[in-house]
Amino acid sequence: MRFPSLRAGWPVLPAVLTVLAACSPSEPPPEAVVAVPEQASLLDTQRSQVEADLHTHTEVLGSDAFGGRAPGTAGEELTVAYLVEQFEALGLEPGNGDSWVQDVPITSVTTDPATVLSIRGKDVERDLVYAEEMVVFTQRQLEQVAVADSELVFVGYGITAPERDWDDYGDLDVSGKTVVVLINDPGFATQDPTVFNGNTMTYYGRWTYKFEEAARRGAAAALIVHQTAPAAYGWDVVRNSWSGPQIGLTADNRNVDRVAAEGWITESVARDLFSAAGADFDALKAAAATPGFQAVPLADLSLSAQLSNTLSSARSRNVMARLPGTAFPEEHIVYSAHWDHLGTKEGEGDQIYNGASDNASGVAALLALARLHSNAGVGQRSLLFLAVTAEEAGLLGAEWYVENPPHALETTVANLNMDNIYGGVDGRTRDVAVVGFGNSELENLLAVAADRQGRVLVQEPNPEKGYYYRSDHFNFARFGVPALYLTRGVDSLEHGSDWGQRQLDNYVINDYHKPSDEYSPDWDLSGAAENVLLFHDIATELAAGRDWPNWNEGTEFKSARDASSAVRAP
Repeated sequence: MRFPSLRAGWPVLPAVLTVLAACSPSEPPPEAVVAVPEQASLLDTQRSQVEADLHTHTEVLGSDAFGGRAPGTAGEELTVAYLVEQFEALGLEPGNGDSWVQDVPITSVTTDPATVLSIRGKDVERDLVYAEEMVVFTQRQLEQVAVADSELVFVGYGITAPERDWDDYGDLDVSGKTVVVLINDPGFATQDPTVFNGNTMTYYGRWTYKFEEAARRGAAAALIVHQTAPAAYGWDVVRNSWSGPQIGLTADNRNVDRVAAEGWITESVARDLFSAAGADFDALKAAAATPGFQAVPLADLSLSAQLSNTLSSARSRNVMARLPGTAFPEEHIVYSAHWDHLGTKEGEGDQIYNGASDNASGVAALLALARLHSNAGVGQRSLLFLAVTAEEAGLLGAEWYVENPPHALETTVANLNMDNIYGGVDGRTRDVAVVGFGNSELENLLAVAADRQGRVLVQEPNPEKGYYYRSDHFNFARFGVPALYLTRGVDSLEHGSDWGQRQLDNYVINDYHKPSDEYSPDWDLSGAAENVLLFHDIATELAAGRDWPNWNEGTEFKSARDASSAVRAP
């Protein structure tokens, strides 16, 4: 099935844009213009305008008309057209030479939901049910993928980390086998700050790493055991995110170097399988969190599966706009936000995944910042406003950008990333939550800007969830560009921190990656607007000066940044 240019029943694009243009913040309707008292501070004035822009753009991009903004659908056509229209109206120039877009080749692999995973053993014959007991998919861009009689092996957390003297695979050859892996890392399991990073997830804890390492080891399949606390989300997020089309960058080799089948199984299924193999799940999980753990074959259990896939290829687009600097136009401060979400799925009831907070809000912030900088004029350095595609599919648009950069990464000053800036917490907060707290010198500038707002920096509320590896800034970071990512603080100015944490928890449980992530005009976006203004202050200072912020000592990205200094202007 090809990506449709327009879904059946969608309105004609020009007509939709005509309607949307009526609420464009380039010509805001009367209700979007906030009356500011004559004696109000500049901060209050800016916050009011940014808040109005956030409401306007989030309402448009998060509307049903955009269908959840999935790459390769009519929702992408509407989104790209809307962004180009807004950037052009603000007087910006195209960010990719004479083009507003950067093509990103993507391939969608949709595995037949009738697929079963067959587990066989001496006393076991069990077919796992798709979506209820497991979700299975493949990164191989092939119509048929098979795994046959593949022995199951429990490899603990599936980590090979020589610098930590940790190797869950050891000398065991897992070629052709199916590895069963725990999510997160031993630091979370033990809550010991001397083990990995303690409660703060490392990249070794991410599901992406688990599958990558299994492929490096030659496994035929990899199954992650889902548990809500270490995964940081419930089974419904697994079911929603990994079912349906799985989008990846188009691969010349069809990704045949990936394991044939990747997937998740429920904790209940894992316990049943371990029991059938004569093993104690809890005992092995505890052992896996200790140094010296060795992989354990699960008796005579084996897995077979036949994955029938529907393939379709298309070109999605990153959208970028630029304000060129006056003295050093080749040096860029990059604002980023992903425009995509999960699209529309088939089923009963509301199946439009609007993604109003995730991440229409971040794109709205991108446009609000474009307005602020356009009104204020340019600095010595250039500003790039980058709206990337396919973040939800694995940070693909940002990955394509950094691997094919229109503007050299060596002369990219910093990346300021905005993702899910509302996050369910209404109003202003006393704290600014930094994801990846302590990573870079950008936090020094952030602390000064936060102090002007009467706020303090804190570590993100839930570092165990690994958010630093879950948004687009991570691709800039791995190439050495200092990257700053903020999330909502929870210490509400009006209601306190307990209330704020409850609001955040409620969003994660009830709205994150669900159709209920919809815009409401009742949202109090004053706190989100203050975070946007923090980024504005940082970018303004960097654009006006000659500083090259770096990563802090001991951070894994610092060596790449240090190596880039030789090509920079003095």
